[in-house]
Amino acid sequence: MRESLPPTSPPASVLRPVRAGNAFEETVERLLSAIKLGLVVEKLPPERELAAQLGISRVTLREAIRALAEAGYLQVRRGRYGGAFVTYTPPAPRQDDLRRAVADMGSGHLADALTFRLAVECGAAQVLATAEPAGEWRETLRRRLAEVNSASPEDYRRLDTAFHLSIAELTGSASLAAACAEARLRVTDLLNAIPVLQRNIEHAAAQHEAIVEAVLAGDPEAARRAVTEHLEGTAALLRGFLA
Repeated sequence: MRESLPPTSPPASVLRPVRAGNAFEETVERLLSAIKLGLVVEKLPPERELAAQLGISRVTLREAIRALAEAGYLQVRRGRYGGAFVTYTPPAPRQDDLRRAVADMGSGHLADALTFRLAVECGAAQVLATAEPAGEWRETLRRRLAEVNSASPEDYRRLDTAFHLSIAELTGSASLAAACAEARLRVTDLLNAIPVLQRNIEHAAAQHEAIVEAVLAGDPEAARRAVTEHLEGTAALLRGFLA
């Protein structure tokens, strides 16, 4: 088995600034999204840094962390090596979990979620493929690709999420990145409800390579085709487990 890779930093698309009117509620939402997506697997960033990133007071942040600790998602430890540590782990897939997750979404919402994800992720890849070739974004994309394609089954979901979200993040469009994060969050419970299959990981790795190659080649149409093929494979897998 491959060694686990270190956690990735939570992207700004997930831990983006909240609105003042609902600061507490939206802070809870942002933190919970980062935790459920697997983008924070050990501990939250330092309080001062996180409050600045979310655009809130440290008092509001502490209230949100306290609420998530009471709900069982975090554990707060004091002292020099303290912080807010993640205690949430996705449950192991069980029979009928996928059907239950689909039922919880409501009638017609599965097709809507998959269509939304296809639209925004294809768009993000196309936009990035037209970006200037110079800059750090190319190395960042290659690094995310290497991380997900060398991931162990235990780390695969979170590193796959980081890879997909990085494409939108690297476009520089905060709105597009937020849309891709929302799209991923809408299918996270579905993906967590099916087992991680080694053959699927290998197949996805080839598709990830194709996406990155198209983007780095500056070919938006090839990038769109590669993302479409990849996401249609995920949709087919979901349909297979629902059958």
